[in-house]
Formats: sequence, structure tokens, C-alpha cells
Amino acid sequence: MFSNQRAELAQYAYIQTKRLKVLHYFFPERTTYPRDPRFTSAIYDIEYKKIFSLLRDEDIHFDEEIYRTHGYIHFVKLLDTYYLGTKYLIIEVPEERAWKSEALKHIIGYGLLAFVFFMIFGLILARLFLKPMRDSIMLLDRFIKDTTHELNTPLSAILTNIEMMDTHVMTPKNKKKLNRINIAAKTVSQLYRDLTYLTLEQEKQENKVEIELQGLIRDRIEYFTALANTKHLSFELDLENVIIYADKQKITRVIDNLISNAIKYNVRGGTIGIKLRIGRLEVWDTGVGIDEEKIPFIFDRYMRFNQSEGGFGVGLSIVKKILDEYGIDIEVDSKEGSGTRMIIIWGEVS
Repeated sequence: MFSNQRAELAQYAYIQTKRLKVLHYFFPERTTYPRDPRFTSAIYDIEYKKIFSLLRDEDIHFDEEIYRTHGYIHFVKLLDTYYLGTKYLIIEVPEERAWKSEALKHIIGYGLLAFVFFMIFGLILARLFLKPMRDSIMLLDRFIKDTTHELNTPLSAILTNIEMMDTHVMTPKNKKKLNRINIAAKTVSQLYRDLTYLTLEQEKQENKVEIELQGLIRDRIEYFTALANTKHLSFELDLENVIIYADKQKITRVIDNLISNAIKYNVRGGTIGIKLRIGRLEVWDTGVGIDEEKIPFIFDRYMRFNQSEGGFGVGLSIVKKILDEYGIDIEVDSKEGSGTRMIIIWGEVS
């Protein structure tokens, strides 16, 4: 820290020592203490007693060769020959602030360069590491979009023909087979609607209307009844008359996904409960539940916690996206092996 000052002060001490030597030999004819405009000085004897001093700061550290004190730098020189009884010669100069400013500039400058370098280096590494994941997601999105487009025509044909078939003339065995086809078609239809929303409908202009939620929920339960019957599930309904103003297709997507998940992850012979109040909708089941540590991630796209069930893992991400658009909160209360409760809370939806 004092490398530059040390050499300069040592030179001053050498000059002052020579002057003390001259004064010593000509004393007492000469009694004027030698002065220099470049520095001030003082002399002390072996017992640290002051002989003479011109110092502006007399806080002397005899055990240090060079030190800073109160805005000054002191250099302590021990003399081998006691000129005028002097053992310690103290050289004092004002502390130069310029070197501090220069050092600070270098620190900030190099620090910023290092920060920019490491930031760019980090971004490059991040892009390299994330590229495989990004490519996989883009490939999956492209596959979903292409698949969705191809599913539309055959799926519509299957559902339309199922509805048009006259079940009264069928044998019980054929009715059972047709029911299985209907369940499978509706399962695919649910997935198709989710994929369509992700790739197409979310960019469409909203068509907000007054929605009577009680009637909409009952319609969707009727739609999923065949699927629920395959697992012998029962519904417990506690529905009040509630009206909200929103896009009906989006709200239908929310309700469909909540009911679909309650069916999909329920146990055989279990129960699905739906409770509707003003500003609050609860959908619960007696199913397998979710590990508490995984609950914060259930709304991430493509996230699935039960690999035995089908799907792409997009349903709950759609639910969260739609609810966020309307400023609606959703809470999840679940415990592994004890079922799941989804709670939707809203104020005035507009």
C-alpha cells in the first residue's frame, strides 16, 4: 500500500539526516533546524522524548516504519549515530488522495469488466445447457399442434355417429361395447380440447357472457358420467345459484379439467364432491392425493405426478393460466393417499 511513498520518504529521511549531521558539527554556532518545503520532520531521543518537531500531527508510532494517521503519512527512521542526541527521525508528508481515487477507478473498471465477462459467459453456458430442454419443449409443442389439427375430423365423426346410433335395437353386449367407445372418445375429446386451447383458442378474442355456474357444472358432470361410472364413482353436489361474467369456453375448460382430474386420480368406488358458493368453488376427491413437496409444481406445463395415468400434463397449467387472466386465486389442499381439494376463490370477475 505504501510502496511508492516508502522510497520517496526514505530519500527525504536520508537528506534530512545529512542536514542534521551538518547542524550537529556546527552546533552551537548554528541553531536553526533544517526545513524542507516537501516535508516536515521531528527528532526524538532514545527515550522517545521530543527534541524538536515541526509535525502537524504528533501521533507518533515508534514501532512502525511507515503508517498513516489523520491525513498524514509518517516515516520513522532510526539513526545509528545520535546527531544532536537524535535516535528517531520522523518524516511527515500529507497523504495523497489521488492514488486512492485511481485505485478505486481501477477496481470499479476491472470489476465491471469482470462482471460483464462472467455474465456473458454465464448466459452462453446457460443457453448451451438449456438448449436440449428448449428443443425438446419446442418439438413437443410442434407435435401437439400437428396432432391437434389431425384429431379434429376423426374425433368429431366418432362422437357424432355415437350420438346418432339407435341403442334401443342393440343387444346388451353391443350397448356395452358402444359405451366403451363413447368413454374412450370423450377421454380423447377432453385431451383434444386442452390441446386446442393451448395451440389455438387462447389467442382468440374473448366472448364474455353471463354464465350460470350451477347449470354449467351439472352439464359437465353429465358429460363425464360415463367416464365416472367406469370407476364406480359417485358425486356429492352442494350447488348454489352463482352467476359470473366471463368467456364460457374458458370457464368450461377450468371445470372440465378439475372434474377430469378428480375422476382420473380417484380410487375405484370413490367420491367426487363439488361445492359452489358465491365467490368460491371447491372440487374434492377421495383419490391418491399429491405429495406435499410436489404441490407447488402441479401447475407447471407437462408436469405429471402419476405416470400410470394418460395425458400430456397440460390440464392444470391451462386452469392456472385462465384463472390468472381473471385474477382468480386457486388453492390446493392435498395429502398423499388422502385425496385432493381444489379451491377457487374470486371476487367480481370481469
